[in-house]
Amino acid sequence: MSKIAIIGSGFSGISAAAYLSAAGHEVHVFEKNATVGGRARQLKTESGYIFDMGPSWYWMPDVFEKFFHDFGYKVSDYYELKLLDPSFDIVYGEQDTMSVPENFDSLCTLFESIETGSASQLQLFMQEAEYKYKTGIENLVYKPGLSIAEFADVELMKGVFRLQVFSAFSKHVRKYFSHPKLIALMEFPVLFLGAMPQDTPALYSLMNYAGLKLGTWYPQGGFGKVIEAMQKVAEKNGARFHVNAAVEKIGIENSLAKNIVVNGVELKFDAVIASADYHHVESKLLPKEYRNYTEKYWEKKTFAPSCLIFYLGINKKIESLRHHTLFFDEDLHQHSIEIYKTPQWPSKPLFYVCCPSKSDDGIAPIGHENLFLLMPIATGLHDSEEMREKYFNVMMERLEKQVNENISNHIDFKSSYCVHDFILDYNSYKGNAYGLANTLMQTAILKPKIKNNKIDNLFYTGQLTVPGPGVPPSIISGKVASDQLLKYLKN
Repeated sequence: MSKIAIIGSGFSGISAAAYLSAAGHEVHVFEKNATVGGRARQLKTESGYIFDMGPSWYWMPDVFEKFFHDFGYKVSDYYELKLLDPSFDIVYGEQDTMSVPENFDSLCTLFESIETGSASQLQLFMQEAEYKYKTGIENLVYKPGLSIAEFADVELMKGVFRLQVFSAFSKHVRKYFSHPKLIALMEFPVLFLGAMPQDTPALYSLMNYAGLKLGTWYPQGGFGKVIEAMQKVAEKNGARFHVNAAVEKIGIENSLAKNIVVNGVELKFDAVIASADYHHVESKLLPKEYRNYTEKYWEKKTFAPSCLIFYLGINKKIESLRHHTLFFDEDLHQHSIEIYKTPQWPSKPLFYVCCPSKSDDGIAPIGHENLFLLMPIATGLHDSEEMREKYFNVMMERLEKQVNENISNHIDFKSSYCVHDFILDYNSYKGNAYGLANTLMQTAILKPKIKNNKIDNLFYTGQLTVPGPGVPPSIISGKVASDQLLKYLKN
């Protein structure tokens, strides 16, 4: 039995802890913040609001099921899932809103009503997307990305062209649809993958399959319940979690991680998995000669967005608001340019509103609403209270116009979160919220390596390494990193 340290308790760190402890090792998870969960922490108020601070879209339910199944459980053993219908609303303009139905036949009917012939095109699009999803999950996503030889798989090689790794997502969508509303609907998931649609591989139409075919779900109690459940699985296998435990250094001897320093105390370990921000671990916890990458390397990387978030408690019900609402009433292309090409605060931002109290009576006082406003922005922006308030007013004006009622006068709780907070709480590189962008040059083996090249028993996990950003990929990343460490420990 080896003694293993895991730095960080986000989805990838807890996932790794569960697999390593189940394999019989002594596992300690160190979290710098006061609660477990990383970006999926919850903010709880004395008045009864419970806010998910980060993830709010529950897609790819099969990945969650696989995690619990690996330990002899089901998702339903730990939390209740609700299938949302409609899945979400998209606001295209004043008095112009599309409700996206959960039922695929209904979705086809909706497409046909907007663009003649698009129902059959959607079915063709989804057939390709389903192939990418199933092939990608089975043959790409669970790979450690250490060598091109990993991809010398007969099925994978036969289908490499169908996966469309080298085609642009924007061109792919436009082969099937021409109406701007349908294009916006199909392109919206890649906004959070961290690149403009023309720079994102068409492989990621698998996200359309995940969202529009597998459904948009909600875990009752919020994403904090998922974190809580995964932590319980890890703890049942013996993993121990330490909060308010900031790791300050990884001690190296003879190309091996021998100890970590936590709050000034040196603790000995046989191996380390870093689930914290990859750049932070390399630049702050390791001596220069043991880093995989230079500062110039990170500066050249394309990062997924940061974001400005508001957590709002509203002391009344908002009748016409759905659980998820996307405000696409401005130009997606322009907002994308201001995130990825010419980083600046957006001139006419798109944004997203989540109202989980529509699906869950337990996360707000009776008769109240729980609101989460999110606006994607470029990383590294100067973040001030004045700028936050400016965009709060922009978003609230459009939200109130959409629901045709006053909300601002009914706010009884308000808290914001932005670039500075991501850096302070998560040591996030340039305040990124979602990790590395899924561009062609940052896919699979081209992502930062899951293994330290100079330290045999140090591995990385999370959204800055394989397979990439998002909750399901982070859960998978924890398994992949733990598998690699287990192989090392057997040798």
